[in-house]
Amino acid sequence: MEQESLSVAFFETSMAILDSKGRLFGRVSILDLGAALVILLVIIGIFFFPGASGSIAQVGTPTKPIEVDLLVRGLNLRNPQVLFDGPQGLKDGGKANIIIRNQPHGQIEVKSVKLLPRTTLVPQPDGSVKALVDPRTDQFSTDMLLTVGGPAQITDNGPVLGNSKIKIGLPVELEGFNYDFNASVIGLRIKG
Repeated sequence: MEQESLSVAFFETSMAILDSKGRLFGRVSILDLGAALVILLVIIGIFFFPGASGSIAQVGTPTKPIEVDLLVRGLNLRNPQVLFDGPQGLKDGGKANIIIRNQPHGQIEVKSVKLLPRTTLVPQPDGSVKALVDPRTDQFSTDMLLTVGGPAQITDNGPVLGNSKIKIGLPVELEGFNYDFNASVIGLRIKG
């Protein structure tokens, strides 16, 4: 009998906590309380445990100057000299805008510009092969070797310009007053 009265008392107490509509103490729905708890846990997760997401360049990483060698192949120009003329032309000591992975980085210093001759491989009578100036040169096609430089953050995964990693083989875009063309990174040097 005593055991039966205890179970009835427990049932009545639990009914006072949870009513027939699923509300705690007749005021707060359990579903609303669960939704509020999930939102609170998400907010705590975002602000207190952000994980590894965010910028590639992290705060506290050292910044050092770098030089990047860029190869431009087959740039179609009527007159290559047009690129280098004027105060805003592509020349040693000038500035150019660089775009890495479709993300504008900003201006970078042009350290050197070198026009490359078009060559072809020619077999020699002794069986060797030499690279000689191509007599069939396309008068409108230009190859160049550019060296650009600027400050980059040095991370464990390599140098970062702006928010983009810069590595050998990466295609980049150079833009200036009268030019906009693509190049490939073929060399990378960290200075200092």
